[in-house]
Amino acid sequence: MRVMVMVKATEVTERGGPIDPAGLEAMSRFNEELAQAGKLVALGGLTPTSNGKRVAVDGERRIVTDGPFTETKELVAGFMILEVESMEEAMDWVLRAPNCSPVRTEIEVRPLMGMAEFEAVQNAQTKVIRERMRERLNGS
Repeated sequence: MRVMVMVKATEVTERGGPIDPAGLEAMSRFNEELAQAGKLVALGGLTPTSNGKRVAVDGERRIVTDGPFTETKELVAGFMILEVESMEEAMDWVLRAPNCSPVRTEIEVRPLMGMAEFEAVQNAQTKVIRERMRERLNGS
């Protein structure tokens, strides 16, 4: 199963302050361990929301709002996608991750939905489109 590990934003990440070199080294070593174990699919950090935009979708209407966004507790500052056998294994890894933040940080872990979750509701045309997308994403 694949899970997304989301590191929540803090006042510190939203300020875009300097990255702690020791914290970066610790996280780099942990990420290398994940990669060597074959668990790491993707990872990345996000810039502060002052660099971002939000789009509210209401039917055919789209409303764009420029950042920054004020509710930091609902924002994501970084992410990982892990390939694990179970949620328990994901939690084992996450609980070992170094804390690189000078303030309290929250991490959310959620399973990704796979193709199986969509197959029950797809029609013939959707199936063709999804197969084309799968081939493109796999580099075929």
